[in-house]
Amino acid sequence: MSVVWIALVLSGVLEAVWATALDASRGFRKFWPSVVFAVSFIASMAGLAFAMTGIAVGTAYAVWVGIGAVLTAAWAMITRRDRATVLRVVLLIGLVGCVVGLKAVS
Repeated sequence: MSVVWIALVLSGVLEAVWATALDASRGFRKFWPSVVFAVSFIASMAGLAFAMTGIAVGTAYAVWVGIGAVLTAAWAMITRRDRATVLRVVLLIGLVGCVVGLKAVS
């Protein structure tokens, strides 16, 4: 895997971090979750921008969003902020399949 793909995957993980921190910040009323949000948001965007130097914008953005969405949803189910259902898990697995497919055809 090339360095741009590694950056893209890490940026997708950071997307899940900032989304979760944004929720935990309670509208930026809690200091540390707000700091985690800001730092992870900037790092995630910088990584996405770097990844786009070697990956087409449509593919990079779709993979970035897919990774972030799957991890954020999975974390919400693990921490019981969202209800885990068989259908939700199946749909998340499908999303993972789409992300892997985009990598495979790139």
